[in-house]
Amino acid sequence: MEAVETNVMNESDSEAYAVVLFDGTCAFCEGAVTFIAGRDPNGYFRFGASQSPQGAALLAKHGLSRDSARSIILLEDNQAYLRSTASLRIAARLSPPWSLARVFLVVPVPIRDAVYRVVAAIRHRIAGRSNACDVPPPAIRARMI
Repeated sequence: MEAVETNVMNESDSEAYAVVLFDGTCAFCEGAVTFIAGRDPNGYFRFGASQSPQGAALLAKHGLSRDSARSIILLEDNQAYLRSTASLRIAARLSPPWSLARVFLVVPVPIRDAVYRVVAAIRHRIAGRSNACDVPPPAIRARMI
């Protein structure tokens, strides 16, 4: 990926980390970021709200709009992964037992994404909306793009 005037990866360090973009107004998505960060012992993932200027620039670079990707998006190896594929690729890099979820990547995408869409459709009812003014803990703040 080319650099976007922040600490977002460039071609020379694209293997060093991946970026997880999330809906910054969704408490469920923010909870997912906290969950991921707590189970990512190597600090492989960096995080950014898709509404931020950096997040919007990364979405545009991959031909995505904010409306086409309303929850977690994984940017890894110069590719964008959406929905269940993003979630399962993220899980694959987490500490056990979460990394075992990678086995579900063999399930056909339409089936996985159907389940994902159901959860995504009710995520605000499950966890509510986020207060965009909340400051993330220092361990996560240091990994924000």
